[in-house]
Amino acid sequence: MSSTAPLASPPTRPIPGAAPGTGRRLLDAIRATLPGLRLLTDETDRESYRKDETPYLATGLPLGVVLPETTAEVSAVMRLAHEHRVAVVPRGAGTGLSGGAAGIEGALTIAFTRMNRILEIDRENMVVVTQPGIINADLKRHVAQHGLFYPPDPASYEMCSIGGNLGTNAGGLCCVKYGQTRDWVLGLEVVLADGTVIRTGGRNIKDVAGFALTHLFVGSQGTLGLWTEATLRLRPTPPPRATLLAFFPTLEASGKAVAGMTAAGIQPVTLELLDQFTIRAVDDMHGLGLDRDAAAMLLIESDLPAAAADAELDEAVRVCESVGATLVVRAADATEGDWLRQARRLAYQALERIGTVKMEDIGVPRSRVPEMLVRIEEVVKRYGVRCGTFGHAGDGNLHPNLVFERDDPRADEITEGVKDELYRAAIELGGTVTAEHGIGSSRREYLELQRGADAVGVMRSIKAALDPLGILNPGKMFLLEGERSV
Repeated sequence: MSSTAPLASPPTRPIPGAAPGTGRRLLDAIRATLPGLRLLTDETDRESYRKDETPYLATGLPLGVVLPETTAEVSAVMRLAHEHRVAVVPRGAGTGLSGGAAGIEGALTIAFTRMNRILEIDRENMVVVTQPGIINADLKRHVAQHGLFYPPDPASYEMCSIGGNLGTNAGGLCCVKYGQTRDWVLGLEVVLADGTVIRTGGRNIKDVAGFALTHLFVGSQGTLGLWTEATLRLRPTPPPRATLLAFFPTLEASGKAVAGMTAAGIQPVTLELLDQFTIRAVDDMHGLGLDRDAAAMLLIESDLPAAAADAELDEAVRVCESVGATLVVRAADATEGDWLRQARRLAYQALERIGTVKMEDIGVPRSRVPEMLVRIEEVVKRYGVRCGTFGHAGDGNLHPNLVFERDDPRADEITEGVKDELYRAAIELGGTVTAEHGIGSSRREYLELQRGADAVGVMRSIKAALDPLGILNPGKMFLLEGERSV
C-alpha cells in the first residue's frame, strides 16, 4: 500500500463482486493458488454463513467461504481478494449480536474456526499465544491446567471464539473487576487488506514504542485487519468464588444498590442484574426457587481469599439492605455458586424459550444505572412490548431484551422504535449504544450520534489508510465515501 495515500478523502469503494465474473475469477484463483484450502461454494453451505445471532437483520449470501488453517493461507487469500477487488468478511464462531460477521452479497467470508490451536502457554511470563478460532471456554480450561486464569468471559463463553471476542472487544461477567478483552491483549499478528502480515506488541507488560496498534485493532470488527494470532495476558487462578443473591422490590432500588457499591469502593468479581421477567424465565427453566415476586435480583460474587471474600460480601449486604433489599441469600458453597452463575449465563436462552428475543447492549456510568433502568421501563411500557432486562450492572452495561411472539409482524418496526429511544437515552445519560457487542451493521447509524462527526471522520481516515480499497468488512461500523449500505 502506498504511504502517500490520502487520508482525508477515502476512495469510493467498489461494490463487492460488481464487475461481471469478478467473484468467479477470485474463486478460480483461490483454487489454483491454494489447492489444499477448504473452500465452500455450494449454496447450502454458504447459506449457513449468511447470519450471525443478530435478529431482524438483512444479510447477504457469501460468494464463497474459505476455512484457512495458517496465517500464510489467510495472507494469500487477502492478496487475491485485494487483487480482484472483492470484499472480505471475517467470521469467528458466528455468535455475535451486532451483525459484524453477517454475510455480504458477493463478498468472500473467511471463517477462522479451523485456526483453533493454542500455540504456547508461557507460565513464566503468564501469557498464552493462540490462534483466533479457539473457543473462549476451551482456552480457559487449557490455561487452568497450568494454574492460570484468563478473565474475559462473555455469557456465551462456551460458544464464542477468542477471535470474535477480539473483534468486538467483548465484555462479560468479570468486567467489573477485570476489564474487557482489550485489557488482556499484549500483542497480535494481523493480516492487512493487501495480504501484508504485521505484528503488534509482544510479551512485555510495558511497551510504549510507537502507536498502540494492538488496541486499535481490538474492537475494530475486522474492518482494519484480520488477526491470526493473539498473545494474551493471564493471571494466577483466583480462589473459588463466594456468591450472594439480593432481591429488591423495584428495579430502581437494585440500580441504587449498584451505584451504592461503586461509591463504597466495593469491587466484586461479578455484579449481575436480572429483572422480574428474566428471574421468572430463568426459574422456569432451571427450577432454582428464586423469589419470583421480586422486581429485580443482583448476583454478587467475590474471588478474594476466604475471610476477605466474606468481608466484601458483608459490605455488599449492608449496601443492598440500606436501599431496601427484601431478601439476601448466600450460596452454601462454590458448587451452588457455580450453578447460580451458570443460570445467569443462560438467561438469554431462558428468554428464547418464550419467543423471539432482540437483545440490546447499552451502557451508562454506574451512577446512572438507576435512571437508565427507569428509562427502560418507561420505553417498553410505551411500546407495549415484553422486555427482560439483565446485564453486567457493576460496570453499567445493561441488556434490555425485547421478547416477541415468533410470528409477530410488528416486531421489526417496534424493535427499531425502542432501540432508537434506548440509544438516545443512554447517550443523554453519558453512556454508549454498545458496551460490548460492537457497532457492526445493526448500530451503524448511531455511531456518529454518540462520537460526533469529527471523531467518525478520524475513524474513516484510519480505515482508508489501512484499507484504501475498502474491502475489509465493508458497511460495518460506518459507510465510506461512495459506499452504499450492504
